[in-house]
Amino acid sequence: MSTGKLEVGKTAGIERVPFISTIASATSRWSTRWVPDAYVIAVLLTFIAAAFALIFTPSSLLQIIDYWGQGFWVLLTFGMQMALVVFTGYVLAVAPPVGRLLNQIAGWAKTPRQAVFIMAVVSMVLGLINWGLSIVGSAVFVRYLARKVRGVDYRLLVAAAYLGLGTTWHAGLSASAPLLVATPKHFLEAQIGIIPVTQTIFNPFNMLMVLAVIVVLSIITPLMSPRKSETVEVEPALLEEMKDFEPPVRPELTTPAVGMENSPLVNLAIGLMGLVWLANYFWTKGLVITLDVVNFTFLMLGVLLHRTPASLLKAAQEAGGFVWGIILQFPFYAGIFGIVNYSHLSDVIGNWFVSISTARTYPLIVYWYSGLLNYFVPSGGSKWAIEAPYILSAAKTLGVSANTTVLAYAWGDMMTDIIQPFWAIPLLGVAKLKFRDIMGFCIVIFIVYAILVSLGFYFLPF
Repeated sequence: MSTGKLEVGKTAGIERVPFISTIASATSRWSTRWVPDAYVIAVLLTFIAAAFALIFTPSSLLQIIDYWGQGFWVLLTFGMQMALVVFTGYVLAVAPPVGRLLNQIAGWAKTPRQAVFIMAVVSMVLGLINWGLSIVGSAVFVRYLARKVRGVDYRLLVAAAYLGLGTTWHAGLSASAPLLVATPKHFLEAQIGIIPVTQTIFNPFNMLMVLAVIVVLSIITPLMSPRKSETVEVEPALLEEMKDFEPPVRPELTTPAVGMENSPLVNLAIGLMGLVWLANYFWTKGLVITLDVVNFTFLMLGVLLHRTPASLLKAAQEAGGFVWGIILQFPFYAGIFGIVNYSHLSDVIGNWFVSISTARTYPLIVYWYSGLLNYFVPSGGSKWAIEAPYILSAAKTLGVSANTTVLAYAWGDMMTDIIQPFWAIPLLGVAKLKFRDIMGFCIVIFIVYAILVSLGFYFLPF
């Protein structure tokens, strides 16, 4: 991933730009100079977590290193699931029918700000449907918009593509904590029972917050467009690399093997088998959505929409090039998880926040606490297992309902996603940027987003 193929617009002149654009440009210059690669950030966070554990827990340095090593591989299953989210999401997103749809939507944008606006809305709406679809589908959609609209700042466009994962996913249909507590026999059932999604995902407060976030951020993000003299566009050479996916041409010389590789019947048969399995799964288990089910669904849809094995295999080969960041960095975040969990640093920090809470302020406290911890352990599901026992116990003591606490956790878990490179890895891989390129815009979005949601949790009744 390199920014060497980006160029700053040469057009100079006096322009009137919104104040927020000036701020975004300043933070972008700062992040380009000071924010390192996502891997380096993971290493720095490891040392910060270790220092906190050394100072605030009875753990020795050797014990902390042992906790780090113990945790290093605990997210192997999750890491493979994430790799498959990227892999299957890409295969689906570049399937010819999906590609044509995205290309048509991209054609609606006529100006740079319209392109950023459409990208922001599409990303946030896809995030509500499924976070995996949002991060990969948005990455592919960036390609279409970058080709359709000249003069758009490519960094801002990619930052807008990160909004679904960074601001809406944990309030939507793939929300980890709300789905988990709605599942029979979840690990906290004895403590809080079953909380249906009508009390969390479809809670009027949650839906109102989602609407507010989409409206505000879809307005704010385009306003961050830099003046022409500071706009960073995509160089034509990079655009050439962003060609639409084209299924391979069937060879003139046909053998039985070539015939099978190019036969729609092969994909149709296995794809229909997959759909039958999914229908039976939801019929027998209800609306229980897991990462495995999501990946299976994406893969089967990709199989069907690519029509032939040859087309599917070509898309799979391209998709394989975008999972390297996950393979490298996920173990390091698992190591941070090990330090925070096994040293009981999470308990120490949690107790700090609980000690200053009241029933009125507790949801806001949980929101901020969950957001801060998310920067060190950026995993909605895994982090819920760490936080849930003590934040739900404190909520009961303070008289705050369990579903309110779950919502506060879910929104807090998204709070720092927009400035956390962990989830941006697949997006940046497809867009061929580094996190420093979008961090300046993400900081501004984070500030607006955190203030908006904080006001919601403080003032709105539960």
